[in-house]
Amino acid sequence: MQPGFLLAASTLAAVLGMALLEDGVCKAPDGKNGSPGAPGRDGRPGQKGEMGEPGRSGLSVNTRGPRGDTGEPGTPGFPGMRGPPGAPGPMGMAGVPGPPGQKGKASDVLEHPRPAFSASRLSPPLTGTTVVFDRVITNQENSYSPQTGKFTCGIPGLYYFTFQVVSNGDLCLSIAKNGVRVVSFCDNNSQGILQVNSGSSVLSLAVGDQVSLVTNPGGSNSIYSGSDVDSVFSGFLVSPVTA
Repeated sequence: MQPGFLLAASTLAAVLGMALLEDGVCKAPDGKNGSPGAPGRDGRPGQKGEMGEPGRSGLSVNTRGPRGDTGEPGTPGFPGMRGPPGAPGPMGMAGVPGPPGQKGKASDVLEHPRPAFSASRLSPPLTGTTVVFDRVITNQENSYSPQTGKFTCGIPGLYYFTFQVVSNGDLCLSIAKNGVRVVSFCDNNSQGILQVNSGSSVLSLAVGDQVSLVTNPGGSNSIYSGSDVDSVFSGFLVSPVTA
């Protein structure tokens, strides 16, 4: 062994001994940094742990609570009083006049039938209550029968009928429609002089209706039959009824 080496070792031992005894604590003297150690080897992976118990389900945010009880129905209200009517509003402006209509076709009255009759009494039959005027004066459309004393409607519309009958005693006459008296007229003639019993009426007739002049079956009917004066029964269409 070399003498230098022994000296160095002795010196080192003395220094270490001093350091270990300083303050009663063994301390090593500061040395130089050592070289880094070799890296350690990776350890083996640990075993897989056991599965834990499943957790409890959390409450959903949208979970609905229990349904509440149905409330009692409310008391129905009473209808209010009706208010007074409002004041009428101002009159609106007049509208624009419409366009003129088409010009109507000119009508010729001669193209339309115009039933009319007038007849006087000469020597009519004495039976029955219908007063027959057997002498025709006018008979348009042949609507009057001098044999029966009846006018028969051929055109529906309004008709005017009138009569003037000469009597020499009490007399009651009626204008009848289809045998039913419509208007009646009576004259008292106690002195037996000639006088005129007259009357008139406007009747609404349909096709086939008949109009005549009839006497009162329960009274005395003194119609004068002389040739010096005439008794007349007349009628004509006033206005036809259009469909």
